[in-house]
Amino acid sequence: MQTTLAREIALKGAGVHAGVEATLTLKPAAANTGIVFVRSFADSAPRKATVSHKSVQATDLATVLGDRSGALVSTVEHLLATFNGVGVDNAVVEIDGPEVPILDGSAVEFVAAIDAAGITSVRGRRKYLKVLKPVRVENGAAFGELLPYDAGFRLEVEIDFAHEAIGRQRFAATLSPAVFRRELAQARTFGFLKDVERLRAAGYARGAALENTVCLDEAGVINPDGLRFADEFVRHKALDAVGDLALAGMPLLARYRSFRGGHKLNFQMVNALLADRSAYAVVEEARPVRETVGAEITGTSPVPVFAPDL
Repeated sequence: MQTTLAREIALKGAGVHAGVEATLTLKPAAANTGIVFVRSFADSAPRKATVSHKSVQATDLATVLGDRSGALVSTVEHLLATFNGVGVDNAVVEIDGPEVPILDGSAVEFVAAIDAAGITSVRGRRKYLKVLKPVRVENGAAFGELLPYDAGFRLEVEIDFAHEAIGRQRFAATLSPAVFRRELAQARTFGFLKDVERLRAAGYARGAALENTVCLDEAGVINPDGLRFADEFVRHKALDAVGDLALAGMPLLARYRSFRGGHKLNFQMVNALLADRSAYAVVEEARPVRETVGAEITGTSPVPVFAPDL
C-alpha cells in the first residue's frame, strides 16, 4: 500500500548555498498525491511543484524544483532521498524560504523526524517504474546506467577524485528502509576548501560550515570529528542518487550504476528512461528485497577532480 506521514513535522535551518533560514513543514497527504512542495512568500500567493522530472529547473550544484514561473525551492535531494529511502509516497512539504535546510549535511535528521512522527498506510496501491531494458547516459568519462533488476532497487555508485583522502571509492547496496537508515542517511555533503571563495562569489556555499559539510584541504579532512564512514564521500553520492532518482515520480525497480556522477547525470538518467516508453512499465507488485551492501576504496587515481558536491 501507499504511505504517508502519521502526523505533521516541523524543521528549521539555513540552506547550504543561499545561507537563508527557512521553516520546513512536512504534512500527511492522501494517496496518489506524491511529494508536493509548496513555497510561501511574504508578498505573493504560494506556489507549488509536484516532484517530477518536469519540475526540475537546475541540477548544477543541487537539485532545484520549480513551476512555469521559474525556480521554487533548491537543494531538495536529501529530503527526497529520505522519502524515497524510508518509503514515504505522499507528503506536502511547505517551506517559507528558497532552499531546504541543510541541517547537519546528511539525511539523518530528516529520518529521525519521520521516525518520530511515524509512517502510515493510505488507500491505494504503490506503483513502481520497472526498468525493462538498459538505458545509458554518458558525459565524457562519467556514465550512468539503469538496468533490469528483479530484487527491488540496487545502487552501484563509484567515484574517482584525485585527492589522497578520497581516491576511487565504490558503494553497492540493494536498497531497503533498513539499509538506507544504516548505510546512507548519515553520509554528509562534502567540498574542497580551495573552492570556497569561488563558489561564494557565484552565490553558492554561503551556508556551508564544518557543522554541515565535510571539508577537505590539500592534506585531508579538516573537520575536527573526522568522517562518519571511511567511504563517506561515495555514500553521500549514493544518497544524492536516491534523492535525484525520486524525480521519476515512482520508486524504481532497477539496478542503477554510475561512475563519477552527480545531480546532473542522475537527472539525465531519469529523463532518458522516461523518454523511451519501451524501457519501462508501471507495475504494482515489487519482488522481496534481498539486502546486500558492499563498499570499496581503492586509493587515488591520476585523473582530474570533477565538480565537488558544493
